[in-house]
Amino acid sequence: MLKTLDVEQKEKKYIRKSIFLLFIFSFLALSLALIFNISNVSTTDIYTYIAILVVIVLSTILTPKITKADNILLLIVNMLFAIGVAMIYRLNPSYGKRQLQFYLVGIVLFFLTFFILKSFKFWNKISLFYVTISVALFMATLVFGSYIGGAKNWIILGPITVQPSEFIKIPLAFFVASFYSRYNEVSMKPFGRYYMNILIYIFIGFLFLQKDLGTALIFFGLMILSQFVYEKDRVLITLNIVAMIFGSILAYFMFGHVRVRVATWLDPWSDIDVTGYQITQALFATASGGLFGTGIGLGHPDYVPVAESDFIFSAISEEMGIFMGLAVILLFMILVYRSFKISLIQQDKFLSILAFCIGVLFAFQTFIILGGVLKIIPLTGVTLPFISQGGSSMLSGFILLGCLQYCASDIKYGDETDE
Repeated sequence: MLKTLDVEQKEKKYIRKSIFLLFIFSFLALSLALIFNISNVSTTDIYTYIAILVVIVLSTILTPKITKADNILLLIVNMLFAIGVAMIYRLNPSYGKRQLQFYLVGIVLFFLTFFILKSFKFWNKISLFYVTISVALFMATLVFGSYIGGAKNWIILGPITVQPSEFIKIPLAFFVASFYSRYNEVSMKPFGRYYMNILIYIFIGFLFLQKDLGTALIFFGLMILSQFVYEKDRVLITLNIVAMIFGSILAYFMFGHVRVRVATWLDPWSDIDVTGYQITQALFATASGGLFGTGIGLGHPDYVPVAESDFIFSAISEEMGIFMGLAVILLFMILVYRSFKISLIQQDKFLSILAFCIGVLFAFQTFIILGGVLKIIPLTGVTLPFISQGGSSMLSGFILLGCLQYCASDIKYGDETDE
């Protein structure tokens, strides 16, 4: 009993220190963004930033009290957001203001998602609903979508631009969790063991039609890793890996922009002024920042096309240094680690698998974009979660975070120490 109280006191002390550091970190990040764009700052901007700072701190303080769950998740995401919005505002103040608005909506969705999940208990029994929602979003994209960056994965509604594939990740994670939590029941049906395989291959088919290969890779990764953990049939996993390799080769020959990206990945220097310009400028920016960076406003991240979105990691590394770049990577690693820890501790099978799927989605998306920016793998057009400019990515990320927060509810981490 005394040991449990001692652990709880240490946790509370750790939480207070973390929240204080978050406040200082967020204050400095947002203040720097204002200072280096002082000519574009209005009184409204200052009030907005103060409001955002208050929301960041209050949301972090209130989350464990309201949700009775993991307080570290939102703390990590708030730090990632503070880093990202400071850089976005420095690159493009109008994008920075919109990112602040997306954050406020995201926080509302975070708590709303948590309480909706908490209010109902049938989430593992409505697999057909998840499939219907996903197919409806795919069909809407094919019919009403527009091509941006070589892929038809955007729906433009006046001033609003939506990327449905970002939101399809949510019902997909729920479907995988529902499938494996009821695996014994589902496997008794004809071809029941292959329901998830069939569905994800249909989704990947839609993504091929949209030429959105980055999201297709994320879906494939989720399928293979979930099968590796929850599936006993290793032959099926091997066949899926072979299918992924075959699909990658097929995409190379089907789509011209994929061949360009592969050629650019292999040798961007041969055409540095055209196809290799973006990746080489990103590499120059990352290298020129050194360990501590040039300072916000003192570098040239604007030389990199789409620096506020796909290549924001290069901008951060240039002006905030390699140390900040490593800090971003470590924050994502902690976020994924907490997801897997929640999955291991959670006794409810559906919630355990859901937490695992959300962790895999965050991990794959982060690896794919960072790998592309650092020329480890060919570049694909996905965003860096909670950092890159973009409303669809921000909002879907907060919804997934709300789901993860619910998965962490009623888990007592102190109990592990007692054992």
